[in-house]
Amino acid sequence: MAEKKKNQKKNPWMRFRHRVVRNIAYAVLAPVVYFKYGMRVQKFKEQENRPYLILFNHQTAFDQFFVGMAFRGPVYYVASEDLFSNGVVSKLIRYLVAPIPIKKQTTDVHAVINCIRVAREGGTIAIAPEGNRTYSGKTGYMNPAIIGLAKKLSLPIALYRIEGGYGVQPRWSDVTRKGRMRGYVSRVLQPEEYADWSNEELFRAIRQELYINEGMADGEFHHKKRAEYLERAMYVCPHCGLSRWQSKGNVITCQTCGQAVRYLPTKELEGVGKPFPFRFVTEWYDYQCDFVNELDLTPYFQTPMYWDKVDMSRVIPGERKIPLLADAEIRLYGNRIEIGYGEHKELFLYSFDDVTAVTVLGRNKMNIYVNKTIYQFKGDKRFNALKYVNTFYHYRNVQKGDQDGKFLGL
Repeated sequence: MAEKKKNQKKNPWMRFRHRVVRNIAYAVLAPVVYFKYGMRVQKFKEQENRPYLILFNHQTAFDQFFVGMAFRGPVYYVASEDLFSNGVVSKLIRYLVAPIPIKKQTTDVHAVINCIRVAREGGTIAIAPEGNRTYSGKTGYMNPAIIGLAKKLSLPIALYRIEGGYGVQPRWSDVTRKGRMRGYVSRVLQPEEYADWSNEELFRAIRQELYINEGMADGEFHHKKRAEYLERAMYVCPHCGLSRWQSKGNVITCQTCGQAVRYLPTKELEGVGKPFPFRFVTEWYDYQCDFVNELDLTPYFQTPMYWDKVDMSRVIPGERKIPLLADAEIRLYGNRIEIGYGEHKELFLYSFDDVTAVTVLGRNKMNIYVNKTIYQFKGDKRFNALKYVNTFYHYRNVQKGDQDGKFLGL
């Protein structure tokens, strides 16, 4: 232990170059944030020289830059392991800003240790407790484990709200719409304030400050491709159940029954030709989750629910990705995932009983964790990875006897 502390002193996490990089990035990105995202960043003037634990809701791919612009000095972000598995690019990111790696959907002791290390060096740490960008515009599931980490660090907790991000850049979209966003510290919890709180009280306070539901007409967000790639998030039709959707421009259409839906600048949904029962994606997404939670999976033990074309890789965390298969066929069953490839369709089979976790990364990538091995699948631009994640967690809930379990992986 003494030797480990000695090495940490020789090789501190915090470096002077991180401050330099932050200042350069601020100067370069400030115009982008303002003009492209319509973001108004409110600086945290009460920061002084204290380190903080920043907790923020996660709406866009640019959220970390919004947070960084509100605070002085470098901010050390907790980021998923996928960021660290891209060879030279990952090494460059480590060198420039030194994010803290964490394994998604697992209890990562190393991430906790590294956070404590950064805090002891006087560094500010930022985490999105959701762990995932919202698909629906509503703040998603937060892992209660964030409370244990917060109490271990015993730093002031700055709760940073991002509003309007779902309207400007939904997770399922490739385009940024013209609209308005806002980012600001809504509340600071001092260590002496929450020291005697129960875990439940602290968790409630964090969730209350970071909860946002953008399923409402609270502004206009303009682009000529507003609905494009909404099928990355939606796979249940209110008329015909499990289905496939295809989008173009501002309209998305069910490929089973033909229901067409227009996505309006106000984020509202409008049926084309016939009424659509949901006014916002938020309501449709909630319906989809309820549908999956009530779905009987046994008929799909023999017949696949879905199939897609994907490229398959094995991830070496913190290093690189090793390509395994190109243009393979992935099939989703009620109790497993199969990957067929080659002329005779040789199979990889992953039973849900042997899988540790299934996660979505970015817009259309998926990781499957089998013991200590991570496999990554990337589909085409219309690939919906969410249905694989939701089905896996519904199966696990049923197997555990938790028929009322609502957590579907996000």
